[in-house]
Amino acid sequence: MNTIQTFKISWEGLTLNKARSTLTALGVIIGVAAVIVMLAVSAGAEADIADQINELGANLIMIMPSFSRGGVGGGQSASLTYDHLAVIEGNVTGISGVSAEQNTTQEVIGGGVTLESISIVGTTPGFTAVREYAVAEGRFLTDEDTDRSNKVAVLGSGIAQELFGDGNPVGQSIKVGSTKLTVVGVMEEKGMVGSTDYDSRVYIPITVVFDKYSDNMFGGDRVRVVYVSAESKETMDDVMAQLNTLVMGLLDTSAESPGFTLTTQDSIIETQASTTETFRNLLGWVAGVSLLVGGIGIMNIMLVSVTERTREIGLRQALGARPRDVQLQFLLEAIVLSLIGGLVGVALGVGGSFLFDELGTMRTEVVWASVPLAFGAAAAVGIFFGYYPATKAARLDPIVALRRE
Repeated sequence: MNTIQTFKISWEGLTLNKARSTLTALGVIIGVAAVIVMLAVSAGAEADIADQINELGANLIMIMPSFSRGGVGGGQSASLTYDHLAVIEGNVTGISGVSAEQNTTQEVIGGGVTLESISIVGTTPGFTAVREYAVAEGRFLTDEDTDRSNKVAVLGSGIAQELFGDGNPVGQSIKVGSTKLTVVGVMEEKGMVGSTDYDSRVYIPITVVFDKYSDNMFGGDRVRVVYVSAESKETMDDVMAQLNTLVMGLLDTSAESPGFTLTTQDSIIETQASTTETFRNLLGWVAGVSLLVGGIGIMNIMLVSVTERTREIGLRQALGARPRDVQLQFLLEAIVLSLIGGLVGVALGVGGSFLFDELGTMRTEVVWASVPLAFGAAAAVGIFFGYYPATKAARLDPIVALRRE
């Protein structure tokens, strides 16, 4: 008996009980779809994290002070100061901008509205270029504002709406803490980047923060973080090498204990990726268990089928079918169930991932490599879990089988 004839017999065996065959394939369908959807969820989460980090600015390098085990009070390393920005800008080649931030939290009053615990960002004119953040109305801070500590402010779009509604905030006065500032601009809407709501911040000259809002941790003109934007990805390594040497000289530190760290978006993304890897592995195991359960279902139904069709097996053997023909028949039935389940599962998994991305709140990205992986796993499940029932059928004694009621 050739393979085509055996396949036809196997197909007839499956179609004799369509409901049972469909329910058996359902386990594989769910398992394959779960593999594709869960990997899509994991990939979407990683891509979302990468996009949010990249929104901080192109080719960004962050210089931050490090702390020893003594903690903030006694173990703080030397910090860069506001004056160091000009030194970095004048001595490091291959960069497109330098900026710094010094934050505080204050009460903001304006337009008859009082807002509590608002993030106040003291920064420099290079902020918009380095962070790729544009002004929607008015202007941003200028060199004159920082040099003279002008009492001016630029509002995030959310803050502007809360304070002044649909009115034009430019030219209006606000009170930040106990200091009166004039609004000179409103930033474009940016939304959340990571855990930071850029629309709910107020931007003022960093020198005003030094004068009016300095805390004990970063007193004087020391800055919390310096941002340097490289001209391109290709110049990142060279810029970081220059920064490393220059900043150690500015802080009078050594390579053994530099007192600062250089961080890029890529390193942040890599850190986040290692965090999400555990999540991805967990999802993969859950999906794998679903596929395993589907395989067990196939084996269970095939064993039931062998028991129900014992007389049929004995009759086929009496008419000349070899044990390997019987084995191939039942093995093909298991494989066909798995492959049909795999095809339907792939369609549901890919379609469900796109649908979830459109209608759900979590981003998903189909990992196309998971499609052949899931389909191949479905075929392997059919072979693995179908082998034992098929072998059991092939080993039946035809005389005993024919006597079976």
